[in-house]
Amino acid sequence: MSDFRPRLRGKTKKAFKELTKEESRVLVIGDLHEPFCLDGYLKFCKEQYQINNCNKVVFIGDIIDNHYASYHEVGDGAKGGKYELEDAIKKLQKWYKAFPEAHVTLGNHDRIIIRKAQSSNIPSKWIKNFNEVLEVPKWKFVTEVFIDGVRYVHGDKSGKPSMASKRDMVSTVSGHYHTDMYVVWHNGINNSVFGMAVGCGIDSKSYAMGYMQGGKQEAFWGGIVKGGTKAINVRYESK
Repeated sequence: MSDFRPRLRGKTKKAFKELTKEESRVLVIGDLHEPFCLDGYLKFCKEQYQINNCNKVVFIGDIIDNHYASYHEVGDGAKGGKYELEDAIKKLQKWYKAFPEAHVTLGNHDRIIIRKAQSSNIPSKWIKNFNEVLEVPKWKFVTEVFIDGVRYVHGDKSGKPSMASKRDMVSTVSGHYHTDMYVVWHNGINNSVFGMAVGCGIDSKSYAMGYMQGGKQEAFWGGIVKGGTKAINVRYESK
């Protein structure tokens, strides 16, 4: 039988191998703080997933804001907890439809309700899991996750990824610091590791972000990690 497969050469062959080789190509989505995420950030993330031929997704944490229960002062005109949570769930459904299978590293805003329950000595048995509350049954909520030896963690406890990667000598991807975006490498005797900050997709003009007003502009970015060895920042141009 004749082999009808095309004979690829040069750049075309290289591009084909890059497209089809078996490796993890991770789309890292920055802090969302729903329901206070920028309207165009979801479209941007879907485009980056396709452009980079991604096959895994990690939400880097703080997917919800929980402003009504914040440890900061609650903004003027803020909605009550019931309505804010309903809005967050509604918006997260669009993310879930786009990326039905994903890891979510738990951020400090995600954990606010649990933290307040603990400070009130409420037994954990009373608390529902994130999948049930947010109606995202397939998402995997974790403290951290390793893919191809790269650690993905929110960053509020581990510290900035530039520092955490060097301290622990493990490539680390984090969010949490809304104004940070970078990739920095540390070279050892036998190996090299990187620290990647992926920024965020928050709407800094929303009432929930009042505590951030007057500081540096947020870094509206995400990240791509290929095979555990290539780390790329991708920028969202907000309108």
